[in-house]
Amino acid sequence: MKPAAFFRFPHPNPNIRRELVEMLYTSLPQVAAISATSFCGAVTLAVLSGDTGYAIIACLIFLTAVMRLSSLFRFKTHTTNLSDTDVIIWERIYGILAGAFSIALGLLSWHALQIKDAPGAWISFGLSMSYCVGMVSRAAIRPWIVLTAAALLLLPTIVAGLLQPELPYKLGAVMLLLFWITLREASHHLSSAFIDRLEAKHALARQAHQDFLTGLPNRAAFLSALQNATGQIAIIAIDLDDFKPVNDRFGHHMGDNLLQQVAARLADCIGPDGLAARFGGDEFMLLKQIDDGPAGGEAALALARDAVLTLSMPYLVADLPVQIGASAGILVTEIIATNSAHTTSRLLERVDRALYAAKRAGGGRWQWADDDAITCAELA
Repeated sequence: MKPAAFFRFPHPNPNIRRELVEMLYTSLPQVAAISATSFCGAVTLAVLSGDTGYAIIACLIFLTAVMRLSSLFRFKTHTTNLSDTDVIIWERIYGILAGAFSIALGLLSWHALQIKDAPGAWISFGLSMSYCVGMVSRAAIRPWIVLTAAALLLLPTIVAGLLQPELPYKLGAVMLLLFWITLREASHHLSSAFIDRLEAKHALARQAHQDFLTGLPNRAAFLSALQNATGQIAIIAIDLDDFKPVNDRFGHHMGDNLLQQVAARLADCIGPDGLAARFGGDEFMLLKQIDDGPAGGEAALALARDAVLTLSMPYLVADLPVQIGASAGILVTEIIATNSAHTTSRLLERVDRALYAAKRAGGGRWQWADDDAITCAELA
C-alpha cells in the first residue's frame, strides 16, 4: 500500500480544517484510556511470560503514549494564536504520533504470533481492535490519520499471520486486510458527509454576517465587531454622492456593479487590520483600531481622506467612465470590551450626524463627530 493512497480525501478550506484539527485534539479521554490499557496489557504479558520482547514493546507503548498525551496538553496552550500553517503542522503531529503508537501496539501482536503465544496473541488482538474502534470516531474528522494509523497497526499482524504455516492464521491475515479496506470506504463516506455539514454551517454563518452583493461584512458583523472592540478606535461613516442618478441612468444591475467596485476600493483602503462593511444602500462603515493621542486622530483623518479621494476616482460602468463622490463622518473614541448596544447606538448616531452634516455642506467632504461640532472640511 502506497502512503499516497491515504491522502485522497480532499482538504477542506482553512477555517473548516482548523475546526477539524481542534476536534482531533479533544480525544484526550480516548487516548488516555487506550494508552493505559495497552501499556498494562503489554506489562502483564511481559510479567507472565518473562519474555524480554514484551518488555521492550511495553516500553515503546509507554513512550509513544506519553508523547501523544503531551501533545494533547500542549495543543491547548497554543490553540488561541495558531496560523493556518500551524494548524497543518499540528494535524501532522497528531498523525505522526498516532502512527507511532500504532506501530508499537502492532508489534505486540506480531511478537505474540512469532513466539507462538496464543493467549498473548488474543490479548494483543483485542487491544488492537479496541484501538481501531476508538479511531473510527475520528474517521469523519481527518480520515488520512485513521487509515494511516490503522494500516501501521494491522500490518505487523497481517505479515505475522501470513508467515504462519497454519491456514487459519493466513485467513485471519486476509480478513484483517479486508477490514482495513472496509474502514477506508467507511471513512470516505463519513468524512464527506461530516465536511458537507460543516461547510453548510460555515456558509450559513457567512450569510448571516456578509453582504450578499459586495461580499463585505454586513451591518450585523460591523455591530458585533464594534461591540467587541477595545482601546482607541476610529469609526468612519461613508455615503456615496450622486449615486442615485447613476443608478437611474444605467439601471440597478449596473448600479450593483458600481457598488461592488466601491466595496473593493474600501477594502483596499482599510487593509487587513481594519473592517469595511456595507450598512445598506450606498452607505458604508469603516472600523479600525488606532494609536492613542494625536497620532490616532491623524491616522483616522488620513483613512477618511484616502477613502473619499479613492471613491471619487472614475469607474467603468457598461464600458463607460462614471464618476461619483463620497462624504465621510469621522469619530475617534475609546471603548471597552463590555461596550453595550446602547453605547454602540450612540456612537453610530454621532458619526451619522457628522456624515450628513458633510453631505449638507455639499458632499465630497469630511466632518469630525464631536459634542462641540468641529468644522467641516472639503477634500480636494
